[in-house]
Amino acid sequence: MVGMRRTCTSTQTRWSLLIGSLALLLVGVDAFADSPESDYFLKINKSIDMFGQVYKKIVLDYVDEVDPEKFMQEGIEGMLGSLDPYTVYIDKKNGDEVELLTTGKYGGIGVTIGQRDGAIQVMTVMDGYSAQRQGVLPGDRIIEVDGLNIANKRPEEVRSLTRGEPGTETRVTVEREGEKQPLTFVLIREEIQLKNVTYSELSSDGIGYIRLERFSSTAGDEVRQAIREMKVKGDVKGLVLDLRGNPGGLLKSAVDVVSKFVPLGSPIVTTRGRRPETEKRFTALEEPLLPTTPLVVLTDRNSASASEIVAGALQDLDRALIVGTRTFGKGLVQDVERLPYDAQLKFTTARYYIPSGRSIQEIDYLHKDGGGLFATVPDSLKRMYKTAGGRKVYEYGGITPDSVVKEQEFGPMVRELYRKSLFFRFANTYTGDHKGESYAAITEAHLEAFRKFLEEQKFDYQEEADAKLNDIRQMAERSHYSKEVLANLDLLAAAMDKEKARGFDRYKDHLARELNIEFTARAKGEQGRIAVSLKDDPQYETAVAILKSPDQYTRKIK
Repeated sequence: MVGMRRTCTSTQTRWSLLIGSLALLLVGVDAFADSPESDYFLKINKSIDMFGQVYKKIVLDYVDEVDPEKFMQEGIEGMLGSLDPYTVYIDKKNGDEVELLTTGKYGGIGVTIGQRDGAIQVMTVMDGYSAQRQGVLPGDRIIEVDGLNIANKRPEEVRSLTRGEPGTETRVTVEREGEKQPLTFVLIREEIQLKNVTYSELSSDGIGYIRLERFSSTAGDEVRQAIREMKVKGDVKGLVLDLRGNPGGLLKSAVDVVSKFVPLGSPIVTTRGRRPETEKRFTALEEPLLPTTPLVVLTDRNSASASEIVAGALQDLDRALIVGTRTFGKGLVQDVERLPYDAQLKFTTARYYIPSGRSIQEIDYLHKDGGGLFATVPDSLKRMYKTAGGRKVYEYGGITPDSVVKEQEFGPMVRELYRKSLFFRFANTYTGDHKGESYAAITEAHLEAFRKFLEEQKFDYQEEADAKLNDIRQMAERSHYSKEVLANLDLLAAAMDKEKARGFDRYKDHLARELNIEFTARAKGEQGRIAVSLKDDPQYETAVAILKSPDQYTRKIK
C-alpha cells in the first residue's frame, strides 16, 4: 500500500506492489488460522481482500483517471472516520504538527497568525523572538512571504512558509494601519519553544496564579520554575492553577504537573486498553513543591485530556478545589505509530482512570443513538465514586467543579463585536493613528472614538428580545389577532429600538474592558493581555475569595 507512494511510475506497477504488500499481510494472518482467534483473523483476511478488489477496480477501470495515492489516503481516512476523532492518519507534510504537540518546539519567527476579514493577520507576537525584535505588531496584515503573494492562501499554508530550519532567513511584507506603504521585515527563524506556562504571578496578599495553556514535554519544568519564582518573592498562601482553554497534551507531563502538589507515590492515573501492555499505573515521582498550600484549579468546557487528568487527580486526592464549569470529557489515550515514507498514525490505545477509579470519557464513539448522534451515558446511569476524603464524584462527562461558576456573560452586542473582530480591528486602527500614546486606562475619548468607528463600519446586531418579538408577531398574525394587539406590538418594537440605540451606553463597562485587553496586548504583549483579562473575571475572583477564606476552603474540600 505504501510502496506506491515513491517508487512506482505507472498505475499497473503501483497496483502490483499493493497486491504484494497485501499478500504478505495475508500470509501473516493465515499463520493464525489454527488459533482460538482464527475466526477473527479470517474476517481480517476477507476484509483486506475485499478492500484490495474494490481499490483495483476503481483505480484501473473507473471512467475518469483516479490518483492512486489520493484515493488510498481517502480510503484510510474513511476507515478511521468510523472511529473516534483522535484516531487520524498524518501524512508527511503534516508531520511537524505532531512534533510540535509533543516537544512544543518548531523553527519559526515568533508569531501566531489567523484569518480576519479575508486577510492573514498577525494575532500575537511572542516575547523575545525575531518578529518582536524587528517590530512586527499584532494586527499586521501579511501580504507576502519571500516575495510570494499569499492572497487566497489558508493560514496553515502561510504558517508553513514562515516556518523552517532555525538560522534561515525569511522576508515578510505586511500592511499596517497608519502606514501608507507596506513594511518588509527581514526575519531570522529561531527554535521557538512554545510556553506551557504563559503567565504567572504572586500578588501582594500571597495568592499565586499560574496560567497553563498546554502540556508539551516541558510543562512540569515550567510549573516548577513558576512556583520557585513565587517562593523567592514571598510566602505563597494559596495558588490558582488556570487550565481554562487548555486542550491537553502529553500524559507524562500531566503526571509531572500533579507531582508538584501531592505526596511522593500518590496515585495519579491508570491507563487500560484492549491489550495487556496498555495497563499502566502512574504515581507521583518526586517530593511536592507545595505539599499543603491551598490550591484551586480553574476549568471550562475547553479543558480536556491532560487538563482533566490534572484537575481530576487533584480533586480525587482532595488536594484541590475545582472552580469554573464542567470539562470536556476526553478520557482516551493516543499513541503515535510511525509509518513508511514519513507518515504517521495517531490512534487511541487505552482509556485513563483517575485515582478514585472513574473514567471521565463522555462520548461513546462506536455507538450512536436513534437520532444518529454519538451515545452518552445519562446522568441516572453514571456510577458514583468517592474521593480520598469521601466526597462524592461521578464517572463520565468530564470533571464537575466543586464550585460551579459560569463564565462572564456578554450581551448580544458584545458577542457580535467579537464575532466580527471589531475590538481587534479598532485597536489596530487606533494604535496605528496614535503612536506613543499611553493606554493605562480606557477613557471617554477612547470610547467615543470606538463609537465613531462602529458607525463608520455600519455595525448592527440583533437583541435577543428582537428575535422573541418577531416570533410573537408571527404567531399573532397566524392566529389572526386583532389590529389593536398588532399595534401594541408595533409600539413595543419602537420602544425596543430606542433601547437598542442605547446599547453602547448599556454595555459601556464591557466595551471598556475588552478595549483595555486589546490595547494592553499591543503595549505589553501576551502576558499583559492575560494579566488585565483577570480583572472582573468571575471565576478567577471566586477562586481568590475561596483561597482568602481558610474556613470556606476547608469546608468545601472535606
